[in-house]
Amino acid sequence: MATALFVCLHNAGRSQMSAALFAQAARGRHLALSAGTAPGEQVHPEVVTVMRELGIDVADRTPTRLTTELAEQADVVVTMGCGDRCPFVPGKRYIDWDLPDPKGRPLAEVRAIRDDIAARVRALVEQIDQGENDRL
Repeated sequence: MATALFVCLHNAGRSQMSAALFAQAARGRHLALSAGTAPGEQVHPEVVTVMRELGIDVADRTPTRLTTELAEQADVVVTMGCGDRCPFVPGKRYIDWDLPDPKGRPLAEVRAIRDDIAARVRALVEQIDQGENDRL
């Protein structure tokens, strides 16, 4: 079982969608965590809306602060816009996804971000399932 940590600035949009979609795609085979370098107070409402369209409720999730300890739990760390504030833990695989922040965007744009994340997550789960987690 591999652990993927998804990190963005506020842990209220991209990383929350990524963790939820990863958990759905992995179906218990792998663990998803998410965090932010400057956590917000709640998941963005537009993110809650577009995730509910897929039957995933993220409304009750609380943004979490990224710590070195949390990063140490992960086999792979996926960053999305946190820049130099993301801690570097030697021996971890790092992936950077260039994704726009969904906060305040129209629902059509947030859906497009969600769908982009879903495709990236499916590819990541497939890599892990095919044994590439040995390299993670």
